[in-house]
Amino acid sequence: MKVDLKDKVAVLTGGGGILCSVMAKALAKAGAKVAILDLRAEAAEQVASEIVADGGQAIGLGANVLELASLQAAEAKITETFGHCDILVNGAGGNNPKGTTSKEYLTKEDLEAKAEGITTFFDLDPAGVGFVFNLNFLGTLLPTQVFCKHMAANNGGNVINISSMNAFCPLTKIPAYSGAKAAISNFTQWLAVHFSRVNIRVNAIAPGFFLTNQNRTLLTNPDGSLTARGNTILTHTPMGKFGQPEDLVGALLFLLDDEAAGFINGVVLPIDGGFAAFSGV
Repeated sequence: MKVDLKDKVAVLTGGGGILCSVMAKALAKAGAKVAILDLRAEAAEQVASEIVADGGQAIGLGANVLELASLQAAEAKITETFGHCDILVNGAGGNNPKGTTSKEYLTKEDLEAKAEGITTFFDLDPAGVGFVFNLNFLGTLLPTQVFCKHMAANNGGNVINISSMNAFCPLTKIPAYSGAKAAISNFTQWLAVHFSRVNIRVNAIAPGFFLTNQNRTLLTNPDGSLTARGNTILTHTPMGKFGQPEDLVGALLFLLDDEAAGFINGVVLPIDGGFAAFSGV
């Protein structure tokens, strides 16, 4: 897919991760000057060095999407190096075990004879649930405040948020993450309306199931075979496989192309191998 992003400045949060690092490299291939932000500075710097080695322009910076001062410092460095942000990809997010139940279903036995190591709905840690909501929602809101202010004051730009299949239909065991991603989808629509008069388009992609560092142990065993949960997911994915990071690139570039997608605003695009379309029967 040929999209010309020459002279555009693209900022990706969570850019040191498996999915967003591939997106960063695709944006660089399209000609963008790419700033990779990650809580782990070394991960961001590694992705940037790979882009530069391949002939692209990139810098990697450590930044915390939950700390305004950290984001403002990163924005100042990016502006000094490349200029103001034209494209923002809000890729930072994730789950936390403290917002996760041990079982798919609550039974009376779980209440009557509590087993060691079992977390029921009633045991969920409010701080853990709050952390998941903050990481995903505030971790999208704060970078948008920092990097879109200049967009709004000048020539507009593009924002891509990262939702999830959980936002369409919540998965078992992860109520905090599912709720937080539903908030991202809603926020994407809200921002699309709010920014529409200042020429900023806001859309989201909703990945299905991709193997990442966060979910690999949940979906696969050490020998590479599927866990029970991984097997359930694939049996409910009509294409019968996990997504590859490269599967996100076409949608990303399409949504950023003002000629191809200039009238697309406020959409949440599933990239899921048919998962959302399958009823289970």
